[in-house]
Amino acid sequence: MRVLITGGAGFIGSNVALKLIEKGYEVTVLDNLSPQIHGNNPENSELYMSIKDKVNFILGTVTSKEDWKKALKDADVIVHLAAETGTGQSMYEIEKYVDTNIKGTAIMWDILTNEKYSVKKVVVAASRAIYGEGKYYCNEHGEVYPVERELKDLENKDFAVKCPICHKNVKLLGTTEDSKIHPTSLYGLTKSVQEEMSLLLGKSINIPVVTYRYQNVYGPGQSLKNPYTGILSIFSTRIKNGNNINIFEDGKESRDFVYISDVADATILGIEKKEANYQSFNVGTGVNIDVLTVAETLKRLYKSDVKIEVSGNFRLGDIRHNFADISKIKELLGYEPKYNFEQGMEKFVEWVNKQPVEQDNYEASILEMKAKGLYK
Repeated sequence: MRVLITGGAGFIGSNVALKLIEKGYEVTVLDNLSPQIHGNNPENSELYMSIKDKVNFILGTVTSKEDWKKALKDADVIVHLAAETGTGQSMYEIEKYVDTNIKGTAIMWDILTNEKYSVKKVVVAASRAIYGEGKYYCNEHGEVYPVERELKDLENKDFAVKCPICHKNVKLLGTTEDSKIHPTSLYGLTKSVQEEMSLLLGKSINIPVVTYRYQNVYGPGQSLKNPYTGILSIFSTRIKNGNNINIFEDGKESRDFVYISDVADATILGIEKKEANYQSFNVGTGVNIDVLTVAETLKRLYKSDVKIEVSGNFRLGDIRHNFADISKIKELLGYEPKYNFEQGMEKFVEWVNKQPVEQDNYEASILEMKAKGLYK
């Protein structure tokens, strides 16, 4: 079987590609080798080198119809991972995110709808960002879906999530796939449109679609160059440069961190199992880890003496918490994460310790967000 992976030289894509090759699949990769991910010499990046000469590589972009047509030749399955990522950056690089995430996907479906290709399934990388703040429980109103936190509360250092009806603090619940879709960032909005577009159009032309709402993916190969996404890599680059770690809000904000190998396995289940067709799945661990714990774990594993500073600063559009309810993917596809947080972190740190120390661009990214009024 021949699989096309868009964004296949990226973090998730390269790991999926290598696992597919091991299983005997033929893989084509369409990727633009973005400097934000791959650095100033992208053709020498570790991610690209890991797949070089193992796949049919096409240097191109999903915003080009001609590049799509070249990549789609003889493809049986598309794994559509190419996207601009990062919630903060999406709030001011609006056209860039819409062009790549929405228009790029629209071009794919336009071609599949109007021309003849051999594609039999499309797997789409969605995101947990489509849920916004996710699902919570209010003592008075039961299950609720809070809206974006109010600026006045954040400025008063009240970071708790509130009931949208009574404005009282609420209890976090695992977000299920049937939860309300209401993103709080442009990134989340583009991923929501991308997912809904794919499910709708796949049904209209009888091409099964599977969408994956990935949680916070981490592990070896994660870009250490990108200061806009991935707090584990951001914190690691800070530590390696001897710079203190700045933690937003009160450090109790939390995420569901899922190891890259588990994400690749889940993605391949979507290719291989009919039970996945026309379904959306959460991909995570079902456990939330707070950011202060992340920083302290990294500091311990790196044996570092940098300071951890809980600043009370915040970014507009950031959610407070999230963790996935993964019951559906367990039951339908037999997915079971193999790595817990400590195991995954040990492997991640072991890998980082073997990498050259990257330039720390975190402060520049903060100044950029401040200039846009998105960092308080």
